[in-house]
Amino acid sequence: MTTKKPNVGPKGGKPEKGKAPGPAVPKTPVEEITAEQQIIGARFLGKVSNYYSHLHVFAVVLEAPLALGDAIRIKGHTTDLTQKVEHMQVDHLNVQSAAPGEAAAIQAADKVRLGDAVYKI
Repeated sequence: MTTKKPNVGPKGGKPEKGKAPGPAVPKTPVEEITAEQQIIGARFLGKVSNYYSHLHVFAVVLEAPLALGDAIRIKGHTTDLTQKVEHMQVDHLNVQSAAPGEAAAIQAADKVRLGDAVYKI
């Protein structure tokens, strides 16, 4: 039985030359989250990247895992909505959970806007 070595250099820090590190989940810079969008103690999931008003669905690229039944809060300049995740899709397929880095489409209970912050509470 062989074991796979992690893709790190001899000191354990940087990846070895010529080998790409694993996929990194893009993180939203703190400067891009306004004071009115911040929720202390809640896990930041990402920002609303698209809203489909005719479907009442918003898209978000996740920075943390999310599953059906989780409670989320969407906060923005004029938005403050708390709801449970009842319907979620990734790549147009219904899923039970989504991992960081995936673009999830979530059904919204009310109107949300582009750039609203999404938190797991």
